[in-house]
Amino acid sequence: MGLERRAFTREFKMAAIKELESGKTVGVVARRLEVSRTVLYRWYREYRKHPMKAFSGPGKAIAVSWEAELERKIGQLTMENDFLKKVLERLEEEQQETSNGSKRYLRRSVKKAKR
Repeated sequence: MGLERRAFTREFKMAAIKELESGKTVGVVARRLEVSRTVLYRWYREYRKHPMKAFSGPGKAIAVSWEAELERKIGQLTMENDFLKKVLERLEEEQQETSNGSKRYLRRSVKKAKR
């Protein structure tokens, strides 16, 4: 029971290369397309060497379901929201501690000045 090797169409590979050429990083494109960065680098080198002959072999179309992509994005955003909530809670606690400490200091200063 070996792993089945995935095959990608020429159109899929060209779309990946266009994303790279548009300025997106290899890591971002690799995560979005669910391929390794090494594969993207190889595709890019092959395209740069022979733009017209690159990816001439038969490929298997990869169906990317919109539901799966949306679920992945929702999960990512949920994690980011949870992280930001924790950071906000810590900042509020620190601010509260700082403001309580300075109020105590001010109260002591005022009491000493009145004596």
